[in-house]
Amino acid sequence: MHQRYFVTGTDTEIGKTTIAAALLYAARQRGLSTAAVKPVAAGAESTPQGLRNDDALALQAQCQPALAYDDINPLCLEAAIAPHIAAQEEGVELTVERLAAGCQRVFQHQAQLTLVEGAGGWRVPLNAEQTLADLACNLNVPVIMVVGMKLGCINHALLTAEAIAADGLKLVGWVANQVDPQMNRAAENLATLKERLKAPCLGVVPWLAQPLPEVIASHLDIAPLV
Repeated sequence: MHQRYFVTGTDTEIGKTTIAAALLYAARQRGLSTAAVKPVAAGAESTPQGLRNDDALALQAQCQPALAYDDINPLCLEAAIAPHIAAQEEGVELTVERLAAGCQRVFQHQAQLTLVEGAGGWRVPLNAEQTLADLACNLNVPVIMVVGMKLGCINHALLTAEAIAADGLKLVGWVANQVDPQMNRAAENLATLKERLKAPCLGVVPWLAQPLPEVIASHLDIAPLV
């Protein structure tokens, strides 16, 4: 069994990485080998080893056997802005082909669960013609969607699900992640999403002051994935 999935979100800053890390943690608890790749990350700190992105480091911590940082995050951009703008400003070529090659290197490890985490939402541009959705299509892997539970999430989630289907990929599951602790009618919004999204809900994660993978994992059901 070698399952591979692309993790996307309804927006930026809605917990894609914390959910992805928790899914990997849950798989490790089942004794499965895990791998992850964040093919492009924008927003990094300079270290003696080179640029390091917090999201990629969080994913690296959940990979078993261990993977080198450059495998997990082959393209790291310093500015915390849209990747295509950061790449342009930093003189870096950002293409589907380049990112896909980095993903394939991680796929060669043949982990039992491999997650590819996007950046921002489904239609984030890479260059003048390509988006991250084109990368998911190139890899031809099913998609997991993280829904940031806040005002507007129903529209964002349904549009994202429609776009995934229109691009010919399968949405295999979604996670409701409570990013706004003050959200009005959260339960009613969740009920509407469960009604309208055809894929299974893999978990409902409450707002957490410390969103640790081991805590989040207790709110997730990875059975449909593995």
